[in-house]
Amino acid sequence: MSASPLIDRRHLDFTLYELLGADRLTAYPRFADHSRETFDAAIELAHQIAVEKFLPHNRKSDLNEPHMVDGRVELIPEIGEGVAAYNEAGFCAALADMADGGMQLPFVIAQACDSMFSAANAGTIAYPALARAAANLLAVYGTDEQKRLYMRPIVEGRYFGTMCLSEPQAGSSLSDIKTRAEPQADGSYKITGAKMWISAGDHELGENIIHLLLAKIDGAPAGVRGISLFIVPRWRVNADGSRGARNDVALAGLNHKMGQRGSVNTFLKFGEQGDCYAELVGQPHQGLGYMFHMMNEERIGVGMGAVQQGSVGYQYSLKYARERRQGRHPDQKDPTSPPVTLIEHADIRRMLLQQKCYVEGAQVLGFYASMLVDRALDADEKVRSDSHLLLELLTPIIKSWGSDYALKANELAIQILGGYGYTRDYPVEQCYRDNRINPIHEGTNGIQALDLLGRKAMMQGGAALKLMLAQVGAICAEAAAIEALQPLAAQLGAGAKLAGETTRAAGQRMATGEVRLTLANASHYMTLLGHLTIGWMWLWQAVAAARALSSASEHDRAFYEGKLQACRFFFATELPQIELAARLVSDAEPSAYAMRDEWF
Repeated sequence: MSASPLIDRRHLDFTLYELLGADRLTAYPRFADHSRETFDAAIELAHQIAVEKFLPHNRKSDLNEPHMVDGRVELIPEIGEGVAAYNEAGFCAALADMADGGMQLPFVIAQACDSMFSAANAGTIAYPALARAAANLLAVYGTDEQKRLYMRPIVEGRYFGTMCLSEPQAGSSLSDIKTRAEPQADGSYKITGAKMWISAGDHELGENIIHLLLAKIDGAPAGVRGISLFIVPRWRVNADGSRGARNDVALAGLNHKMGQRGSVNTFLKFGEQGDCYAELVGQPHQGLGYMFHMMNEERIGVGMGAVQQGSVGYQYSLKYARERRQGRHPDQKDPTSPPVTLIEHADIRRMLLQQKCYVEGAQVLGFYASMLVDRALDADEKVRSDSHLLLELLTPIIKSWGSDYALKANELAIQILGGYGYTRDYPVEQCYRDNRINPIHEGTNGIQALDLLGRKAMMQGGAALKLMLAQVGAICAEAAAIEALQPLAAQLGAGAKLAGETTRAAGQRMATGEVRLTLANASHYMTLLGHLTIGWMWLWQAVAAARALSSASEHDRAFYEGKLQACRFFFATELPQIELAARLVSDAEPSAYAMRDEWF
């Protein structure tokens, strides 16, 4: 692959193969028919389609957002062409079994492929990505008949899918949803209610849309314990698989967004005519657990998609800084001397290096977590268990830290371009707008922080956190054996110890009843654990780079030196933030909690 506007392929190869050893997944029976060559071929194909069919209409779809005509959604035709190319190449079936027509790729390789599409066009990729996530959920929890009627057409690229969770009055508070499900004599259900913020909720890209919808069966327990999951097809499906009559699902309106405008976002009403057909997925009142299968996959995707937008901005601002000539060094007194390139200015290099630290650190974390999905298939029970535990802990960090700091990277890219960066003539302003939704959807970052401190770090007596800190300790031990990395190993080791102590202190406070006060500082805990985790990813990269330097080519030496310098920069400028964050959490800093409404 030649130089790409979408991704640094050298960094991707380094991450997948030098760090993660993704090619070793071919030892698993599920991936035995694959090789590094087939993995690379899939990535190359994804890159080609992304460049040819997704990237060219990125700006056009931003300027020509979806609109309603006679109650139907109209999209620019290029979106359909891009999605069709994606489906025809088999990426809608990247994770599906070969027996179902799928590619049966490892999750980490599918994420590498998706990163191309996310970088090229964040709006268009939403349509097939949501569909594939719906198929993955049905593959696990659907009956054989539901798989035949609903999952396989998605895998084939004929049907699409959505997640219908939020409601106008409830937002992220799923315990307050009002959508109802009434049992019918034939075992089906009738749905009545409304759902808001439904991405890809209505369009004409395929034969059908399969809504996976949360609702409460009449008489269900209160709160989240009473939520069930349903299949609600836009068009009913006959027993022979043919499309039947239109279901009672109505498009009530479109939401006009700041970014990702090519991805239609809808307000849907169900059962206005009293005839919205639905099928229960799995057991009653277990719907939220089932939906989390799709949500967790989407949260990794959201985090990675955010990082890809950050990466695109970084790559563009790096190219711009190398080409744009402006100003002179502070000690250059001759005003007639030629201007220097922007990258010659130390503050520009600082902003570029900061972007590199954010996006490449978060990319490694995202791909590492994706590998954990695959390692959950290992024959060794402990490997499977550990992989599940680590993934539980890391998922909110990937989503929240990744989307927060990739957005900061986009800010820096705009700053490097100056006034030009603030205009629509250059792509970095769209990267920022497209990225701004990612700290909000699939569970706001505030919710992710509450989940991290209130549940994930404490579950099973802190088992997941202990496992993560052991992994951090292992990389610190490897780094300590390399003289140049010894100070960094000591710094990260101290940070890991501080994280453990802070978590214990927070747990003790919550055990004594100070739950609200402790969780008022959950966002600071996300900073603590997020920065620690990215520090782990950077020290891991530095160890690999230091070991490879002695035998590296001249080109690779520059790549590895860049990794080492970025690691040093992150440890010098970012990692110290964990000390403040730890103090705020340990002390249960009360200012926000104690602030009164009338004081604002």
